[in-house]
Amino acid sequence: MKALKETHFNFPNQSNYYKGKVRDVYTIADKFMVMVVSDRISAFDVVLPEAIPFKGQVLNQIAAKFLSATQDIVPNWVLDVPDPMVTIGRICEPFKVEMVIRGYLAGHAWREYSAGKRSVCGVTLPNGLKENDKLPQPIITPTTKASVGHDEDISKEDILAKGIVSLLDYEKLEEYTFALYQRGTEIAAKSGLILVDTKYEFGKADGVIYLIDEIHTPDSSRYFYAEGYQDRQNNDEPQKQLSKEFVRKWLIENGFQGKDGQEIPEMTPEIVRSISERYIELYEKIVGENFVKADADAISSRIESNVLTAIERL
Repeated sequence: MKALKETHFNFPNQSNYYKGKVRDVYTIADKFMVMVVSDRISAFDVVLPEAIPFKGQVLNQIAAKFLSATQDIVPNWVLDVPDPMVTIGRICEPFKVEMVIRGYLAGHAWREYSAGKRSVCGVTLPNGLKENDKLPQPIITPTTKASVGHDEDISKEDILAKGIVSLLDYEKLEEYTFALYQRGTEIAAKSGLILVDTKYEFGKADGVIYLIDEIHTPDSSRYFYAEGYQDRQNNDEPQKQLSKEFVRKWLIENGFQGKDGQEIPEMTPEIVRSISERYIELYEKIVGENFVKADADAISSRIESNVLTAIERL
């Protein structure tokens, strides 16, 4: 199986290029961005050595679906989706925080809670919760947006005190975050899934707040299967989930959590294939249709051709 690990395009009027953990972003004439979602995969803020076939297509197509399904709540950055792995959108000045919202005690929040902490990002949690329990109500646990290294937990109070986001803007970001999570929860429920937690990124252009980046994908969200959820909780059994958490757990079991001196375990072809299959499974489960694999024989040339055609239209 072929995968797109990196790109090196030179589009007409290209004014900037940025390589993120999994996305290659090209700026055209300082007017709009071409975001290529590669097949790279990251965990614990580290890009893993092997790319995952079709992962980029899965992320881009799920994000396109959900951005379209939530544009009545908040405007988003998308102008065109010319290729299964590409989104073109307006340039926004990103807010330097990611709005993480949690409806259940899982992942990072559970790791903090199980270590004895009862306050996450300034939000107090009750005693007596188990891993994957539903929280009394969804909570927002923001993180700082790091260009390099690890994102860090931060409280609303610190965000405002440090002037990272103004009070007026932050209250709007909170309002959008709760509304988006509610919509995502409703859509997931129709597919027999629980949207456990997710994150949203926002930016501003001409004074307007836009939803940017991807939403409700397995890289930005965690999903459980709704069927049997409560039985598994009652029996202290692990939840069946569709998210990148299974990759993190595999890394933890093999001695890697992104800490200094730790080595990334070998990603065998079997591991790579299994991760790819899990991403496709989530796509089919949440989108409700079969995943159609894009032509992988000449990924770069296909993307370049589709982007050039789109640029001419824009």
